[in-house]
Amino acid sequence: MTPPRVYPVLEDTLLLLRAALAECRPGERVLEIGCGSGCISEELSRNAFVLATDISPHAVRAAREYGIDVVRADLLSGIRGPFDLVIFNPPYLPTFPEDRIDDWLEHALDGGPDGRAVISGFIGSVGRVLAPGGRVLLLISSLTGLREVESLLDEAGFEHEIVLRKRIEGEDLLVILGKPWPKQPN
Repeated sequence: MTPPRVYPVLEDTLLLLRAALAECRPGERVLEIGCGSGCISEELSRNAFVLATDISPHAVRAAREYGIDVVRADLLSGIRGPFDLVIFNPPYLPTFPEDRIDDWLEHALDGGPDGRAVISGFIGSVGRVLAPGGRVLLLISSLTGLREVESLLDEAGFEHEIVLRKRIEGEDLLVILGKPWPKQPN
């Protein structure tokens, strides 16, 4: 059971877990940003080296109960790579100031007015921790704006594709696989 103030294992977590299990290769170095309860990291740690992070002290405590390596961090702050695979189930729900609940669980849900506030910062900085040939798995909602997220990935130099999709309660959950474009010789 997920402790209070920690994002529970729901459809989005399970969809990202499915994509991560399909993408992760044995022995890889994996970073999970915003690990919540730690269920994805725990599964992947059976075959890979996994470091997990979360901004919430409650989530960090819950994830440690799985026995995984987890640190408290805001996105990639203080994290050094290289990692072969970076996984993120970000706060992707469009949230307006009047909708805020002002507690730790809000960090798992509040994507800002357009749902992309945290996603944008992540995409802009994740390249610095990726190993050559590294990949990113990012979960978003159709409420977040797929075209806009794809534009952010394009601007950051990532090729991308949707690897999983699931329809739930009036929205589509999408898992995007991103890879940095190969560097062109000068």
